[in-house]
Parts: sequence; structure tokens; C-alpha cells
Amino acid sequence: KVKAYKRQAEEAEEQANANLSKFRKVQHELDEAEERADIAESQVNKIRAKTRDVGGKKTLHEEE
Repeated sequence: KVKAYKRQAEEAEEQANANLSKFRKVQHELDEAEERADIAESQVNKIRAKTRDVGGKKTLHEEE
């Protein structure tokens, strides 16, 4: 009976380690995806700012 409990505990530990490994992998992938999203958002904001600047300059020239 003790051997069965020991085997069961070892299997549970292996499963816990496998799940922890999967969690860490997915957490790492999430961190990378969030970083890429931040970079993309920053690039979009820069493009929007440039577009506003170009649009604003054209409007000023059109008024003259």
C-alpha cells in the first residue's frame, strides 16, 4: 500500500512539473506577444503623429 502511495505521489509530482513547464512556456510566449504589441502600438502612434503633421502642414498651405 505504501508503494502505491509513493508511486501515486511521484506521478502527481511529474504531472505538476509538466504543467508548470507548460505554464512557464505559455507565460513566456505571452510576455513576448505583449512586447510585440507594445512595439506595434508605438509604431502606429508614430505613424499617426507623422500623418497629423503632414496633414496639418497641407492644411496651412491650402489656407495661404
